Amino acid sequence: MYKLRAFVNFAVVHLLLASSISASASAGEASITLAERDDGILRGINIGGWLVLEPWLQTCDNGCIFHNGVNAWDQHSFDALPGAAQALQTHWSTWFKEADVQTLKSIGINAIRIPIGFWAYDNAGTPYLKGADAYLEKAVGWAKSAGVKVWVDLHGAPGSQNGFDNSGQAGPANWQQGNNMDRTISVLETIAKKYGSQQHAGTVVGIQLLNEPISWGTMNPSITQSWTVKAYKAVREAAANKNLMIIMHDTFLSPAYFEGVPKQVGTESSRLFGVDTHLYQKYSDSDKKLNQAQHIQKACGWGSDLGKAKSVLPVFVGEFSASTEVCVNPDGSTTAGNSPCSTPGCQCVNSDWAHWNPQTIEQVRRYVEAQLDTFEANTNGYFIFNWGGPGEWNFINMVNKGVIPKPITSRKYPGQCGGKKVKRSQSKRRVARGLLGIEAS
Repeated sequence: MYKLRAFVNFAVVHLLLASSISASASAGEASITLAERDDGILRGINIGGWLVLEPWLQTCDNGCIFHNGVNAWDQHSFDALPGAAQALQTHWSTWFKEADVQTLKSIGINAIRIPIGFWAYDNAGTPYLKGADAYLEKAVGWAKSAGVKVWVDLHGAPGSQNGFDNSGQAGPANWQQGNNMDRTISVLETIAKKYGSQQHAGTVVGIQLLNEPISWGTMNPSITQSWTVKAYKAVREAAANKNLMIIMHDTFLSPAYFEGVPKQVGTESSRLFGVDTHLYQKYSDSDKKLNQAQHIQKACGWGSDLGKAKSVLPVFVGEFSASTEVCVNPDGSTTAGNSPCSTPGCQCVNSDWAHWNPQTIEQVRRYVEAQLDTFEANTNGYFIFNWGGPGEWNFINMVNKGVIPKPITSRKYPGQCGGKKVKRSQSKRRVARGLLGIEAS
C-alpha cells in the first residue's frame, strides 16, 4: 500500500484580521482593493484534510488525529479503529471553523474548495463512518454568511480512483471495476440535490465530479471521460440550480483532454462544464533540477496551455502550492535541490519555515506571485493547497510569514511573467500529493 509518512510537527496559527473586503496591503506592496478585482475569478483555498483525512497533513507527536502511535494510514484504516467516531467529531469541530472563513475573507479569498468522500453519503459494506456531511453543511452556511463561494469536491470514490490516501484508501485503484462508477453517480446525485438546490445557489457555485482519477495502470482515461459525460448529465438533472458549474479533474493529462466534453453535454455556449488541473513543481526528477528562477519561468509558461484551454471551456487550477525544492544563498541566488547548503548563510526551503530568513521569504514569495499572475490571466480560478498542514503547506503560516500576499491580489514583485509564454512541460511529474517517490509518465 502506498502510505504518506510525512511525520511533521506543525501548528495551525489563526490570524485575527479585520473583515473588511478592502483590506489594505502591507507596506511595500501594490495595493489593489478586492472591490476593484470583483471580476468573477475564484480566488480560493482547499480545506484539505478536514472531511477526508490525509495523514501527512495531520501527523504530530500529540494533539492531532494522526498523533504518533495511531495505527492507520488513511481514512479507511482510521475509521476501523476503536474510538474513531469520537476522534472524528473532535477533528471535524476543530480543524476548520466559522471564524476561519472570516479570516480567509479578510485576506481576499472568495472561495473554498471542500473535499468530501463518497462514504459521507453511502458507506454500505465499508468501515467508513458517516457524519462529515453535517460539517460540510455547516461550512456552506458559514460561507454564505461571509459572502464566500463554495466548491464541493468529491475527493474519494468507491474502489479508489487513484490508490492514494487522499481518496480515502491507499492501495489499488479499482474505481472502474464492478458498480463503483454507477455508485459514484448515485452519490453525486445526492450531493447535487442538496447543494445544487436553489437554497444554496448563491453560495455553492460548483460541484466537482471526482478528484484526481489517474490515467494509467488499472485506470483507462477514455472510460473516465465517457463516465464524465454520464455523470455530468445526472448531476445537471439532479441540481435545481441550472447555473451550477460542474467540474472534472483532468486525470493528470491536461485540460485539453476534456475539450470535447462541452459539445457532448451541450455547454459550449453556457460554459457550465469546467476542467480542474493540479500544478505542482516539487516531486519530479526534472523539477528537482530547477533553481527558483527556473521554477518561476515554468510557472509563467503554464499560461500558454491554460489560456488555450480556457478559450474552449472554463479552466481552474484546483491545487497548487508555495513549495519547491531549492536552497537560497545570502545574495538571493538559488540552487536546485534540498541538499545541505555549502555556502555560509545558505538556507533550504525545506528547513523550518519559522526560521526562514528574508532571502528565502523573498524567493518563495516570488514563486507564489508568478503562479498567481499566471492563473489570474489564464484561468477562471485557483485554489491553493492547503488551509492546514505542515510548514509551507499551511496557508496561515505563509500569510503570517509574508510569503502569500495579503490581500491575495497584491504584489511585491509584479510583472515577473512579462507576457512571455513557454510550453507547459509534459515531462514526468509527481502526481499531486498522491504518493511519495512514485511518478506518472
